[in-house]
Amino acid sequence: MTEEEDPPTKRRDLGARTRVYALRIMRLYDALPRTGAAQVVGKQLLRSGTSVGAHVAEASRSKSRADFTCKIDGAMQELEETLYWLDLLAESGTLKPARLRPLADESSELMAIFVSMVKKTRHT
Repeated sequence: MTEEEDPPTKRRDLGARTRVYALRIMRLYDALPRTGAAQVVGKQLLRSGTSVGAHVAEASRSKSRADFTCKIDGAMQELEETLYWLDLLAESGTLKPARLRPLADESSELMAIFVSMVKKTRHT
């Protein structure tokens, strides 16, 4: 069986990818200026960005397709929120947009993966 045919392998890969994503979010938070506004936005970013992987982990233990879809939907909501905070940090001038672009790109890629997963789950 190939990796494409083995959903548990894909889930493990996605789990590892979202763990790395969370670690990148944590490092970004640690690099933020110690100003009040940056820390408030940073904490929001930290919560939403690290929650993505938690939702994926929960989805891997889902009891039904509906439960799986619900958990992945939660991950997608956290990604949307994370993108919001990343945009706010860029627009406020707290960090240069080029510094935030790789995380924003990864957020968008993860979102596309989750959308595909939900569509496939709902149509099978």
